[in-house]
Amino acid sequence: MGISHYIKEIGRGKDGARPLSREQAADLMGQVLDGTVTDLEVGGFCLAMRIKGETPDEMAGFLDAAHARLQRVPTGARTTVVIPSYNGARKLPGLTPLLALLLARRGAAVVVHGTPTEEKRVFAADVFAALGRAPLPAIGPVRAGEAVFLPTELLCPGLKRLLDVRRTVGLRNPAHSLVKLMNPCSGPALVVSSYTHPEYAVSMAETFERIGAHALLLRGTEGEPVADARRLPRIESFRDGQRHLLQEAQSGPLAALPDLPVQTDAASTAAYSQAVLDGSLPVPVPIAQQMEHILRELAST
Repeated sequence: MGISHYIKEIGRGKDGARPLSREQAADLMGQVLDGTVTDLEVGGFCLAMRIKGETPDEMAGFLDAAHARLQRVPTGARTTVVIPSYNGARKLPGLTPLLALLLARRGAAVVVHGTPTEEKRVFAADVFAALGRAPLPAIGPVRAGEAVFLPTELLCPGLKRLLDVRRTVGLRNPAHSLVKLMNPCSGPALVVSSYTHPEYAVSMAETFERIGAHALLLRGTEGEPVADARRLPRIESFRDGQRHLLQEAQSGPLAALPDLPVQTDAASTAAYSQAVLDGSLPVPVPIAQQMEHILRELAST
């Protein structure tokens, strides 16, 4: 069938492009994920959407297509914490694994999913490995009190292929937002998501509202969904798509800053994380606050 007729609509430039309906977006993304279109069409789609930007209806349609093709994590009736990890660490240590393990210690079932999307960053999988926790080789149940890392390709190979387009064209595409919004579980999930720029805060919130999501949204650490250990971020929750402010952002840094590692490599980050888990270093206040918000949201479901 092809997607050239969709590219014709979305590829008319920033001012001339027309938005797709939710159904059209689902059809387009479904063909891309199924691998039934050419590489040239995929590249055209990615560049056109990068220039135009995604509407909430388009992102909801993209999510519809992805959710229909995911190999779901079996969870039953309990609510699982889902932490998408795709940005990695650049200047600050990547503490997403620490957040996941702290939540598991408090009895939550936690699924972290992700894949490296750039060459020069340290990703959650690297830190988990340095902590002696290998990625799951196959999808299976996640128990309460357990935190696991799932590579994206186990959930949906087509989604991994679309994320990897960034390595060729050098630009993000809708998949980089999609993975931060999706629920990979067979049952209810609390998606802990983050944004890098204010415009994404608006578009992601509108999408969560549109799809009736159960989620937390914050400006995390370099795009990772863990609070910056140096300051309290604004945190909002979405309960069946209804938006609630949980915490206002703090202006300026904390009065007492945590003793973070200077290096951001996986070994240094893992050593710091293990020290926090062992109790020899305190949990940074912003991460402790984020964790309590997450646990309260779980208790309310």
